[in-house]
Amino acid sequence: METQIEEAKNISIIIPVYKSAGSISSLVKKLLNEVDLNILEVLLVNDASPDNTDEICRDLVSNYHGKVRLVELARNFGEHNAVMAGLNHCRGNMAVIMDDDFQNPPSEIILLVNELISQGYDVVYGQYIEKQHHWLRNMGSRFNDFVARFALGKPRDLYLSSFKVLNRFTINEITKYKLPYPYIDGLIFRVTNRIGSVKVQHMSRKEGKSNYTLSKLIRLWLNMVTNFTIIPLHIATILGILTLCFGIGFTSFMFYWIIIGETLPSGWPSLVSIVIIFSGVQLISVGVMGEYIGRLFLGSNGTPQFVVREIIESRKEEKKEI
Repeated sequence: METQIEEAKNISIIIPVYKSAGSISSLVKKLLNEVDLNILEVLLVNDASPDNTDEICRDLVSNYHGKVRLVELARNFGEHNAVMAGLNHCRGNMAVIMDDDFQNPPSEIILLVNELISQGYDVVYGQYIEKQHHWLRNMGSRFNDFVARFALGKPRDLYLSSFKVLNRFTINEITKYKLPYPYIDGLIFRVTNRIGSVKVQHMSRKEGKSNYTLSKLIRLWLNMVTNFTIIPLHIATILGILTLCFGIGFTSFMFYWIIIGETLPSGWPSLVSIVIIFSGVQLISVGVMGEYIGRLFLGSNGTPQFVVREIIESRKEEKKEI
């Protein structure tokens, strides 16, 4: 398939890297030597990886002078924050975001770019023909997809994959967001509805295992529902109204039994049940409000979205101090 080269100029490939020592070198080599695109840069964002990923990325900068740049984060901020760091520092007029584990074949980038250009989209997602993720990741994705339909207005048939391409307009708009809990897909839907998808292959991991744990998936979900919608507050309100109605109904029922002369047993277990129900609803409501208030606090006190320690982008590894 011929790519519309005249329009597909200056493409940035953004790859957040974490524990990628075994794969990142081969991936960059494949991107620069085998992909038929005008790649301006491969921008690696090292999210404070604890292995020797940093050393390998520095070698890549040196070996591919002018084609590979490295953004070093000061600590581990998470994948979405690392992607935001890449979007803030990329130079291309469009940016492809992909994983570091070879599950997104580099050859499929052409499909995303062609679709974005030919259809006039702002963003194009890669829709996996057959997913090769771990069952826990797939379960989290399905739940996230369900919530995104209500929280973000996501179309039912659109899969929010991490493999996507954004044009410069979208990049400029979503990088205006400076709060500490970014959710890339939420920011995209807040900016544009010119969003498409194209079917792509999804490969099994060549080595290692996914860095997503259950706790990380939960934090990601919380980022979406508390940063881009107030639906949880609505749910807490509805739960409060329902429990209030239940309490009034139950009290009325008890009065009715007393009026007709029935004797109620002392120490009846239903009292404990009512207390538990009401306490549970109250705790849920307080917890939801606490999430919102806590995020407002962290945003207002200057908690950073990411901190760049240095940018390495030349054969001599000249450093731009931040």
